[in-house]
Amino acid sequence: MPNSQISNKEMEALRVIRSHLMKYGKMPSVRELMKELNYKSPRSAAVVIQKLTDKNILEKKKGGGIRLAQYEASEVSDNPQEQTIKIPLLGAVACGLPIFAEENIEAEIAVSTKVAHHPGKYYLLKTQGDSMNLQGINDGDLVLVKYQNHAENGDMVVALIDNEVTVKELKINKDNVVLLPRSSNKLHTPIILSRDFAIQGVVVSVIPM
Repeated sequence: MPNSQISNKEMEALRVIRSHLMKYGKMPSVRELMKELNYKSPRSAAVVIQKLTDKNILEKKKGGGIRLAQYEASEVSDNPQEQTIKIPLLGAVACGLPIFAEENIEAEIAVSTKVAHHPGKYYLLKTQGDSMNLQGINDGDLVLVKYQNHAENGDMVVALIDNEVTVKELKINKDNVVLLPRSSNKLHTPIILSRDFAIQGVVVSVIPM
């Protein structure tokens, strides 16, 4: 939507929302938005959220809450003229929900097709911790993941273990599978599993934040 249709106050709120999404991987709460915009009450933040929703810049999620309808992430592509596709940015993946559940999607980010190659289904995850910092994945980075339920030895995978998601290097042995951290922090140790886990995709790119 053209910026001329958005007031200065709404544009400032939108900048704060975009920044929060890229920094934390989730929408700011009403009180967080109030604080960032130096409003005196949460009602003022709620009003600006409603105005952005009315203009279809924000949209309601089926499971409750709101998300950003579209976000152009210039960090992903240096050339704004490149062809892009919309990739969902997932927030905290709730236990018991499929990774692509509507409730998990915080925004849709435009990513160059030179990075997210066709064909394929992709998503973005916000990483936490330093368990893969030797592979260039640091706390708070975004990882672009190609959704698939299989992977090769040595791939960096998104694995679902007991409803918890982790990013690790996959090592396939004859009798087990090992998810290896690649970290300078020696507190991180390998996770040894039987075949009772699910691969949710393979990391294809890291977007430093």
